[in-house]
Amino acid sequence: MSNDTPDKNLDNENSDENAKHNNDGASQNPNDAASDAASDAAPSEDSATSDPTASIDINIDDILDPVTTLQSERDDLKDQMLRAVAESENTRRRAERDVAQARKYGHTGFARDLLSVVENLSRAVEVLPENRDGLDDTMKNLVIGVEMISKELAAVLERHGIIRIMPIGEKFDPNKHQAMFELPTNDAEPGTIVQVAQSGWMLHDRLLSPAMVGVAKSAETSLENKAENEENNAATDNHAADNNDAGSE
Repeated sequence: MSNDTPDKNLDNENSDENAKHNNDGASQNPNDAASDAASDAAPSEDSATSDPTASIDINIDDILDPVTTLQSERDDLKDQMLRAVAESENTRRRAERDVAQARKYGHTGFARDLLSVVENLSRAVEVLPENRDGLDDTMKNLVIGVEMISKELAAVLERHGIIRIMPIGEKFDPNKHQAMFELPTNDAEPGTIVQVAQSGWMLHDRLLSPAMVGVAKSAETSLENKAENEENNAATDNHAADNNDAGSE
């Protein structure tokens, strides 16, 4: 009996300490208890991440912005390509036009220098005798050779677009003709070319040398102008004579 009593006393002491410990836990701060409960109830980060039903906040502009950028770059490159193609086409056309102009008018300077030779040869042909019976064979061959050279040269000039202007009977054109004198006549309308002192030359549609011409004017107008000039001269002479008489008195 004496051995069982100490053990019972120890059990009673342990039970008293446990009760006291439980009372101390119950008397803790209620906020701490609530936070502990919340922490226990909150899911962990790993569980939230792995949840497929979690909401995903995605801005659609972040997805479409690269597409818009690529489209803008595409439009810029397309515009640059079109401009380059247009510039290349303009350059090609300009080069073709320049080549055509060079082929057509490239010998302008040479043609102008050759005109004096052609004019002198034409004058030589004009003075060749028509009746060649009295000429010896040497002179006949010389005359025939000069005529052949003149014809061949005229054909070469025409083949290269160099054309002689002989405007007899045409209206005076200041773009092609140069008036050297006026001829009073009633046989042609005033302003008509009645005489050519020197022929002109054209290179295609460009003037190389104007034709030196004489232009018709009305003979009646010439007579009226002549009579008016004579009257003016007579009046001037009379006025001068009166001044001399007044001075002598």
